[in-house]
Amino acid sequence: MVNDQDVVKKTTNYIKRSITLKILSVGFLILLLLIPAGMIKGLIRERQSRRDSVVQEISNKWGGSQTITGPFMTVPFRTFFKDNQGRTQSNLNYLHILPETLDVTGVMKPEVRYRSLFEAVLYNIKLTFRGNFKVPPTSQLNIDPKNILWDKAQLSLGISDMRGIQDKIEINFNGAVHHANPGLKTTDLAEAGVSTLVGPLAPNGPNSFSFEVNLNGSEQLSLIPVAETNTVKMTSSWPSPSFNGAFLPATRKVTKDGFAANWKVLHLNRNFPQFWEGSHYKVTPSAFGLKLILTADVYQKSTRLAKYSLMFLVFTFAAFFFSEIINKRRVHPIQYILVGMAILIFYTLVLSLSEHMPFNLAYILSAFAVTGIISGYAKAIVSNSRFALTIAGLLTILYGYLFIVLQLEDYALIMGSVGLLVILAIVMYMTRKINWYEVETAQPENDR
Repeated sequence: MVNDQDVVKKTTNYIKRSITLKILSVGFLILLLLIPAGMIKGLIRERQSRRDSVVQEISNKWGGSQTITGPFMTVPFRTFFKDNQGRTQSNLNYLHILPETLDVTGVMKPEVRYRSLFEAVLYNIKLTFRGNFKVPPTSQLNIDPKNILWDKAQLSLGISDMRGIQDKIEINFNGAVHHANPGLKTTDLAEAGVSTLVGPLAPNGPNSFSFEVNLNGSEQLSLIPVAETNTVKMTSSWPSPSFNGAFLPATRKVTKDGFAANWKVLHLNRNFPQFWEGSHYKVTPSAFGLKLILTADVYQKSTRLAKYSLMFLVFTFAAFFFSEIINKRRVHPIQYILVGMAILIFYTLVLSLSEHMPFNLAYILSAFAVTGIISGYAKAIVSNSRFALTIAGLLTILYGYLFIVLQLEDYALIMGSVGLLVILAIVMYMTRKINWYEVETAQPENDR
């Protein structure tokens, strides 16, 4: 007769030896460790948010991201109507006229400012504007010509952050010099900027203008193409610009010593005309320009790095799992958790070190420390030097491969996919002769 205690003992031994249950328990531990992995990603986002707030604080004192609109002409005109008592009343509306040609040249001087552990990219740019206005025929305007106040025409320039203006703006219009004043007559084209009264426009005259703007800003500069023909030439010593917006440069040259970029935009490339009344059109969707990016953004790299935490957990745990099968020596779930925590600490170690030293050096030191700890722990719990060396080699390959993937931003996806396929093929090849049914029934050394 079978003793109940023998049944319990046999059942307990089977559960201990069951490969299927072991796989399920290892999988559960991996899912459990995804909780601290998510917390690490949250820590990275928190540090990045802190960096962004510091950058914003510096930008507020220097000048924020700048968007330049114009120049454009604002001409008031009167409209008349009768009120409820039958009396004639008038309203003052505005006609907006855009340039026929606009040529902009700019020389940007970048600067990196530091506060505590964080850095902000600032710039000073000197922009030169040249062009001319063409007065539209009155036959094309839905306005009575005698109601247009041509003598009140104002030349306006939209500047998103007025704190960045460094010098007085003197506008040369038809040979006469006018001093720009803060404020715009309307916010139909821009929220903020400068303007000046330039007097009556010449219907058939050149209506030419030229002026310079000395402007401070941070990170990004955008321009809105308001002329029929817009040409923009920009140079800077910043080696890593990101060209963005509605239009990319027609030509550009980027080297380690800086960049030069040229844009050419026609009025046919945008969705608003050369003149209109009021706020019928929005010009901001046509903005284009560039952003000065920091290629060594440790938070962006740390975020990309943390996405591979699951892969490291799976492959490291798989190595310990196969060690149990080959060496017939069980690894306790607590030991799996300790190894997993060591893997996750790698990401916080890289983040904290990279705030004080170059990212690549922080990565190498962190990978070396974690590899040494895990391989030493593997030797202690399995008592097998060959297995410890295998773990060290595996982690070295994984960290080395991930380091290469981080450097190849444009090919990160294909490199990651190919790498996973190769590793899977190697695991399949090494385990091709294992009889899993025999392993299920084999008795580990600890049970003998």
